Amino acid sequence: MAWFKTWFDTPYYHILYNDRDFAEAENFITLLINYLNIPENSKLIDLACGKGRHSVFLNKMGFRVLGLDLSQQSIHHNKKFENEALKFKVHDMRDEIYAQVSDQKADAVLNLFTSFGYFEDEKDDRKVFQSITHVLKDGGYFVLDFLNAKWVENTLVEEDHTTKGGINFTIKKKIEDQHVIKDISFDDDGENYHFFEKVKLHTLDEINHYAEEFGFERIKIFGDYVLNDFNLESSPRCISIFRKKKQV
Repeated sequence: MAWFKTWFDTPYYHILYNDRDFAEAENFITLLINYLNIPENSKLIDLACGKGRHSVFLNKMGFRVLGLDLSQQSIHHNKKFENEALKFKVHDMRDEIYAQVSDQKADAVLNLFTSFGYFEDEKDDRKVFQSITHVLKDGGYFVLDFLNAKWVENTLVEEDHTTKGGINFTIKKKIEDQHVIKDISFDDDGENYHFFEKVKLHTLDEINHYAEEFGFERIKIFGDYVLNDFNLESSPRCISIFRKKKQV
């Protein structure tokens, strides 16, 4: 089974990452929405929504939101947040999103906080872009918030130890065959656990190639969560803003 199908559906994933800065995330989303100038009541898709915090925040901002994620446990957790303008569904991003949409196409699709690059076969990467272009209105936005591969290479820490929820995690990282691989091991209740994350370090050119193939134009690249301009050497993020070209 693919690593992400196993790891994301365990409680340990959420324990390890329970200190993520949600204030920073909400500030980023606010800046992003203001930049895109998306009117209230627009339809947004939060693709790979996890436990739904960002979907909930977008809904509170006045948008109709559909949160999609492969993790059944996460979507089950998110169901308690649902209302008429906020829905959650289990979905593999390689499959057509349009099948999950009951009424109109989306004004924007947001893929945030490194929720891409998980697949070994580039055909699967292309399927993601294809599904997104099919569900977007002409002129709609696709935001891909991804790693800056160069920054990852420059700042990689090979081994780290951290304690979360009373569990001591050992995290080892390496770059191999254009992938950053994070090896995660720990003990809990006398049992040893081992998981890993493997994310392809897509280059700007690779991402742009997928985008152009499926009818997108890149209109901006930001380099961090306060929307500074992208710098290949020093930016921690590569936040691409794409717009779907109007179909002739």
